[in-house]
Amino acid sequence: MSRDKVVADAADAVADVERGASLAVGGFGLCGIPSVLIHALLERGAGDLRVVSNNCGVDDWGLGLLLREGLISRMTSSYVGENKEFARQYLQGELEVELVPQGTLAERLRAGGSGIPAFYTPAGAGTMIAEGGLAWRHGTDGSVAVASPPKESRTFGGREHILEEGITTDFALVRAAVGDRHGNLRFDSSARNFNPQAAMAGRITVAEVEELVEPGELAPDDVHLPGIFVQRVVLVGSADPRAEKRVERRTVRPAHEGNR
Repeated sequence: MSRDKVVADAADAVADVERGASLAVGGFGLCGIPSVLIHALLERGAGDLRVVSNNCGVDDWGLGLLLREGLISRMTSSYVGENKEFARQYLQGELEVELVPQGTLAERLRAGGSGIPAFYTPAGAGTMIAEGGLAWRHGTDGSVAVASPPKESRTFGGREHILEEGITTDFALVRAAVGDRHGNLRFDSSARNFNPQAAMAGRITVAEVEELVEPGELAPDDVHLPGIFVQRVVLVGSADPRAEKRVERRTVRPAHEGNR
């Protein structure tokens, strides 16, 4: 059987993502997001998606595009970010949201991909994360329609820890700077963020890559994620407008006279 995991295009790569599927999506804000695959999902139109990602992009880019079209029914994230539509849908009861401490979210994805069903962490102990009652879904009148359940706790070394479950998903979508035909991936700088963990959590992981090389061209020390975790690879061109690398929030300062 061929080990070549390259597929023709993004549409083919997500053609079997059906309504109600769960997805782990890499990226942090707009950094390292699989924007071409997200656009392919948008064109496919499969709804009721249950997405696990650090956040949900912005109103007009990234996962925010799927949210705007009503294709996401549940988000597991660490923060809302710059997405006003995300906040609106959550507060008006249109979207279920599980907010998870950022480090815990990363570890839940890694644990799921490593076959670890659950782990204890001190993060969230003594808060509503542990006690339950956080609003996962609001009612149309602003009440809590679905609340988070309490978590099991134990004491280790005199400190309370809570039990968090590993996360696995039907699919994972990630973006890498370089990939080879066997699915080995290298991420660029901070775009490494949540991409390796998301890739590990998916039963079927699809990677969009900016550069495709032949097996053996990536040095072993340059492989950030081995191909065992990747089932499909899609080459995206820099000229493709869907592959644009946007800046979520740009902060500048006036140039000094002497530096002009």
